[in-house]
Amino acid sequence: MGEVTDALVGLISGIVAFVVMIVLAIVSFFFTVFVVDFGASLAGYPNNDFTVLSAALLIAAALLSGGLSPINYLSQPIEPEETQRRRETAEE
Repeated sequence: MGEVTDALVGLISGIVAFVVMIVLAIVSFFFTVFVVDFGASLAGYPNNDFTVLSAALLIAAALLSGGLSPINYLSQPIEPEETQRRRETAEE
């Protein structure tokens, strides 16, 4: 019964993390569009056709660099010895 509960907890936490990341990506996208638009206006470019494109590229690069970071892989929990022994005995 504990394995099923652990699986459900893992599934729910993954879904919650996915939703939070999507919401944060949308908020950061709108913030970046505002900053890029304001900066283009200050620089004297009243027609900001590429504001959304540049903001989308900046956000995509930030999300990819955050998701593919080596720190992400280092922060994974270490497998306990008991689980490792169980896995090794199951393979034999």
